[in-house]
Amino acid sequence: MSTEVGTPADHRYLQVARTLRKEIVDGVYPVGAQLPTEHELCDRFGVSRYTVREALRRLRDDNLVSSRPRAGTMVVARDASNSYAQEVMSIDDLLAFAAGARFAIESNAMVTVDDRLAAHTGLPAGTQWLAVCGIRRSDDAEVPVCRTEYYLNRSFAAVGRLLQRHTGPIFPLIEDLFGVSIVAVHQEIAALVATDALAETLMVEPGTAALEMRRTYTTSDGEIAQVTVNTHPASRFRYAMTMRRVKGEAGA
Repeated sequence: MSTEVGTPADHRYLQVARTLRKEIVDGVYPVGAQLPTEHELCDRFGVSRYTVREALRRLRDDNLVSSRPRAGTMVVARDASNSYAQEVMSIDDLLAFAAGARFAIESNAMVTVDDRLAAHTGLPAGTQWLAVCGIRRSDDAEVPVCRTEYYLNRSFAAVGRLLQRHTGPIFPLIEDLFGVSIVAVHQEIAALVATDALAETLMVEPGTAALEMRRTYTTSDGEIAQVTVNTHPASRFRYAMTMRRVKGEAGA
C-alpha cells in the first residue's frame, strides 16, 4: 500500500522519518519490534532505497532504533532517568527527547492570556491559547521529572482531542494535522525558587531551587504554534552544551 508523504518541497527522507517516528512514539512499533524491511518501506512510501536508508539513519541518530546487517531494524528502549542530561539538539532531536518520559495531563482548557501568563509564556496578553498542563515522569517513577505546560495556538487547538491517547511530543501532531512546518525553536532557561504549590507538585521542599525552560515553536509563516514551559527541580536537571570554534575565529 502506498502512503503519500509530505509535499514536493520537503525532503522525502525527513517525511518518511517523521511518519515512522510518530508510529514508534504512538506504539505502532513498540520497543523490541522490527520495522518493515527496506523493500517494504520503499513500497509503502513510494520512495527509493536511498531515501529509506536516510530515514532510518535519522531514526538511529535519534536513538529510537538500531540496525544490524541481516537482522533488520529494531525499536530500542531509551534510557529512563529522573535526571535529564540535555545537549544541544536539532528540532528533530526534540522528538526523541520528549518521548523519553510519559506525560500525565492534569488540565486541558482554553485560556485567555492575562498579564501574569504573558510574562510567564511570552505570549501576547488578551490572546487565547489551549493550555495543557501536567506532570512528566520517567517510566513508572513516583518522583516527577518536571512540571510541563503546553500552550497551543487556538488555530491548532483541535489536537487537544488527541492528547489523552498521545504519549509523545505535541508539535509533530500540529505539523501532521495542519500541514505546517516548525522551522525554529527559541529556548530560554531561568532560575527560580519553588513556591509551596510548585514544591508540592514536584515533590520537593518549598524554597528549593528550580529551573524553568521555555521553548517557543515558530512555523515557516512566522506564526507561534506552541509554547512549552518545563519546570525542573535543580537537582533533577543538567543542561550540557558543546561550543566549537569557527575556523578563523579569534580567541576569546
